[in-house]
Amino acid sequence: MTATTATSPQTSAAETPLPPALQDATRDDASLRRFLRGLPGVDQVGVEQRAAGLATRSIKKAAKLWAIDTAISMVDLTTLEGADTHGKVRALAAKAKRPDPDRPDTPQVAAVCVYPDLAATAVEALEGTGINVASVATGFPSGRTSLDIKLADVKIAVDAGAAEVDMVIDRGAFLEGRYGQVFDEIKAIKAACGPAHLKVILETGELATYDNVRRASWLALLAGGDFIKTSTGKVSPAATLPVTHVMLQAVHDWHAQTGELRGVKPAGGIRTTKDAVRYLVAVHEVAGEQWLTPHLFRFGASSLLNDLLLQRRTQADGHYSGPDYVTVD
Repeated sequence: MTATTATSPQTSAAETPLPPALQDATRDDASLRRFLRGLPGVDQVGVEQRAAGLATRSIKKAAKLWAIDTAISMVDLTTLEGADTHGKVRALAAKAKRPDPDRPDTPQVAAVCVYPDLAATAVEALEGTGINVASVATGFPSGRTSLDIKLADVKIAVDAGAAEVDMVIDRGAFLEGRYGQVFDEIKAIKAACGPAHLKVILETGELATYDNVRRASWLALLAGGDFIKTSTGKVSPAATLPVTHVMLQAVHDWHAQTGELRGVKPAGGIRTTKDAVRYLVAVHEVAGEQWLTPHLFRFGASSLLNDLLLQRRTQADGHYSGPDYVTVD
């Protein structure tokens, strides 16, 4: 892998007309069902073998330091607990700005992700840094509420200054085959986001099959999602390499058909530098080198940052640095 200069996506979601075949797919519920059910099935053995094979790739020292810095720049530093406070969010923002205070050359993270009622605090703490504030919304993590409340949740986040909104799809509706309902909700939420980018959380641990992951990925892309995201981090299993392969293939194929670049965000269960490197290899090999930028790939993981910082020190100093040398959440 080689470093890629971070650039903005070619187009924002839904800014350009879809090709006729994709426009036809969104014409009505029957067309949408026919399109999604007509997608090629995922070869379970094949995708799992490829994911396992790519995970064995080794990276030399110089490339490893680049990979660590790239991974740091892709982290959405997250706190999504009922006990979250304004002070905790400010502390998280301070870590986002200077992940390793003793090493000023350490990259900043991509975003800080919080609940809507804490978004304004994060925006204030990160003003002028270039670090985005992301907010979960739409009844996160279950999504079990009305569309009116979901839209109100998004409005709170956007009005507070969030530049990114992470929504959850209605998995019950999706699993019952009510694809049109899920599509309409994503479209309505995308419109409510205004200029904010929309990440669509599929909660892949509840979708059961790779075929469902592929259908949900395409459904989210058709409805205008700027990113497709694996998980809320509240359900097990969360992100896995094979599932992420399926989603990376979806955005690759979307780009091939539309020319638009959409992003992928695995979230939950990614804790070590070794894990992060495996995901970066998957991005390079499945989607392509141009996805190796925080504009198109993110890690939804906070504990991951701690290990990345420790391993970064190890690479730079030639010996292991223990957790006493970095702030551990």
